[in-house]
Amino acid sequence: MSETTWPTRPPRGPQKLKTEARAAPGRPTSVAFTAPVLSGLIAVADAIAVAGGSYIAYLLWLLDDPYTEAPPYAMVTVLGTVLALNAFRVMRLYDMAMLRRPGTAVLRLLGACAMVAGVLIVLSYFTKTSIEYSRVWAGIWFLMSVLTLVSLRLMVLALVRGGVFEQSLRRRIAIVGDPEHAERLLQQVELSGDRWVEVVDVFSGTASSVDLDALERCIRNNEVDTVVVAIPWAEEDWVLRTLGCLYQYPVDVLLCPRGVGLSLVRPRVRYVADVPMLALADRPMTGWRYLVKELEDRILATLILILILPVLATIAVAIKIDSKGPILFRQKRYGFNNQLFEVWKFRTMHHHMADPDASQLTRRGDPRITRLGRFLRSSSLDELPQFFNVLRGEMSIVGPRPHAVSAKAGGVLYQEAVQQYAARHRVKPGITGWAQVNGWRGETETVEQIRRRVHHDIAYIEDWSLWLDLKIIVMTIFTGFTGKNAF
Repeated sequence: MSETTWPTRPPRGPQKLKTEARAAPGRPTSVAFTAPVLSGLIAVADAIAVAGGSYIAYLLWLLDDPYTEAPPYAMVTVLGTVLALNAFRVMRLYDMAMLRRPGTAVLRLLGACAMVAGVLIVLSYFTKTSIEYSRVWAGIWFLMSVLTLVSLRLMVLALVRGGVFEQSLRRRIAIVGDPEHAERLLQQVELSGDRWVEVVDVFSGTASSVDLDALERCIRNNEVDTVVVAIPWAEEDWVLRTLGCLYQYPVDVLLCPRGVGLSLVRPRVRYVADVPMLALADRPMTGWRYLVKELEDRILATLILILILPVLATIAVAIKIDSKGPILFRQKRYGFNNQLFEVWKFRTMHHHMADPDASQLTRRGDPRITRLGRFLRSSSLDELPQFFNVLRGEMSIVGPRPHAVSAKAGGVLYQEAVQQYAARHRVKPGITGWAQVNGWRGETETVEQIRRRVHHDIAYIEDWSLWLDLKIIVMTIFTGFTGKNAF
């Protein structure tokens, strides 16, 4: 069996650098204090806050009580601390991305604390031990823990925003590879506005012209800690030679495949028979995720329909009085697995002007819309019958909004405007979605508008969780039903 030999260097040639590339002053690469270390320290502080809250509550309320034994309280404290740390991890509170979103971080923290308290209450009920513990102690423990946890989190966020951990958390990268792909990657990094990513230099050219000597000097001078290889798929020899050169240095080496690297999909590495493979798509709803999603849809849809039945009846009568035609408007739209289904809505247009294929999207002041229809659209009440679509299994409460078959952006069909458009159909369409609560609803006058919608929809599919669904539902209640794009 032959063994692959890694050449140490490709043929040398003139270096082709991007003229705008930035040179960073050399500084020692920090391997001791990094993002994982900061996350670990935050987790330790959280554990101390939870356990400390219990201890303070014990000192304040139970220390002088002769009938109270400390060991049972210590056991519950350990259990509560372990549950809290796991809940925080599930809520992704230790991801560095949370350090840029203080509002989201605090809300997730409060939600996790409430879940842990709920679990402890349920356990005490089923084990019949609730009477053995002081309710006042439990209340003080909860309040002390929450206040301390929120204070610690806000302090860390303030330190990060103040630049205290800037040098340790910043990723300094060098890009090497094909000029066109390297240029696109550089633009993407700059457009992201990520303050923790700095492009130190760009080494671009052909397989024979890129000068890796300069890149090696850059690495030895501690100017970079990550090298991104942006080389076309077909240049396998070039990739292998470049990797062979970089393997000898203590830097992260990332491969950004042309086409896939800058697309809307999020590639991951999977192993099949111990062979690493690039996973471009996963089945988004399987196993427990599918069951949780189905239960969420059926239970919430049933409860909501029971609550809004008087509203549905009132709107139905009003539509009949306002204009001639049926109460409901049915329209063919693409749903799960790219299958067509009929979405139900309250009719908001004059019946003889209806446009079932949506060949002409609605616009402000559209004469086809009835007087009542304007109100129903602006308040999104016309969407309420779609809860029946949810009970029929055709839709979810939360998911990518289903679009009409002939819908266009800038005169171009959606599926032609965005290459990954059909990826939205990997899950059931929703009454509300991540794109809608982020303001991407209403008219699509440009291709960029539908591209932004699709980007948010795919992000939702990739990041789905029950917590994200509940967050979107809450955001919809407060901001999603109305707005400047609802008409």
